[in-house]
Amino acid sequence: MDTLESMRVFSRVVAEGHFSAAGRRMNLTTSQISRAISHLEAHLRTRLLNRTTRTLALTEAGERYLSHCHRILNEIDQAEAEASGAQINPAGTLRVHSTSGFGQHHVVRSLLRFRQRYPSVRVDLTFSDTAPNLLEDGYDSALLLAPNLPDSAMIAHRLGRVVGVACASPAYVQQHGEPASLRDLRRHTCLQLTNPAFPAGKWIFDGHDGPQTVTPGPSAFAINDADALELAIRQGAGIGLLPVASALPRLRTGELVRVLPEFAMQALNVYAVYPSGRYVDAKIRAWIDFLREDMPPVFDADVAALGAFPVLLEAA
Repeated sequence: MDTLESMRVFSRVVAEGHFSAAGRRMNLTTSQISRAISHLEAHLRTRLLNRTTRTLALTEAGERYLSHCHRILNEIDQAEAEASGAQINPAGTLRVHSTSGFGQHHVVRSLLRFRQRYPSVRVDLTFSDTAPNLLEDGYDSALLLAPNLPDSAMIAHRLGRVVGVACASPAYVQQHGEPASLRDLRRHTCLQLTNPAFPAGKWIFDGHDGPQTVTPGPSAFAINDADALELAIRQGAGIGLLPVASALPRLRTGELVRVLPEFAMQALNVYAVYPSGRYVDAKIRAWIDFLREDMPPVFDADVAALGAFPVLLEAA
């Protein structure tokens, strides 16, 4: 019997006033109770109880030690209750990682809705375009965009797909014309969104004939943030590919126009990943379940809005 369990036996013996009564409460034999007390006294090298065949009495050292036992055992019981509760009740700090553009347009909104449902969860959200190591960096979950995920020890749930759209400013189209085909992109100034999910110097479109890879025209510059790229496109710097969520607000105001509307940038899958393990904290499980409920309708609404956009322009 280890020291911690012997402390529990000692506390119970004092509370019950007899070895046999303590044994009945703890489902232990009287000899096991006696050995536990002897183990504790040998470990401490002091007598805790004066005992006869009829009575038990704490020694002075036993009284002092008992108060420490109560404090230590209470703290352990509280820690175990909190740890067990973490598997049931979402609470504590949830550390989430996301790329900046996707995070600003989607993750922040989802987290705000998540907090309304689970107000006991505090959120720590980090934006970075470098994929994290969840275990080493201490994240509970990450949102990743990729055509496919490589094999790893992480658990991944696919939440849906996000698509992109080729955009330009009205001033750029007026000055340089609108590409009539994907091949026409080679004669236009094209702005590159640099992202690990996209092959460098290649634009992949989905159309009626399936995926098509295009080498765009000379790039004025490359940008690793979708919102910064949107600003450059809006200022007439060239044609660029934008995630739908970044493009829609300016398409609606007319500050951007869609080029090659029969094509969409090849869709990227959105994955929620978290470390594998037998026991998953309730706040992580609640977050993943919430994302699977919350995000797919948003992605579908974005695609529907993009598909209807040319009709909205004609109606205007």
